Amino acid sequence: MNQYDNTNRGSIWPNDKKETENHPDFKGSINVEGKEYWVSAWKRKPDANPKAPSLSFSVQSKDAVVQAGNAVMEAPQVQQSSGFDDSFSDSIPF
Repeated sequence: MNQYDNTNRGSIWPNDKKETENHPDFKGSINVEGKEYWVSAWKRKPDANPKAPSLSFSVQSKDAVVQAGNAVMEAPQVQQSSGFDDSFSDSIPF
């Protein structure tokens, strides 16, 4: 049987551990181009503008969070290059 491909797909579920208003209403995960992410989502507040988005999202790489027992620690941030090499900065005279 072929394994189902979850690339570029995800799902969120109601957060049954929500304790304060700041905690997300929904939590889940998503796979984007083969990389796994955690997803948190909040519903629009009842008194918000009706044209405001129904949900707002926060996405965090699963690699960025390291769980050690009950403590959650952020992994060291890696600075990523934009791929642009600006060492060639001569101006073009036309």
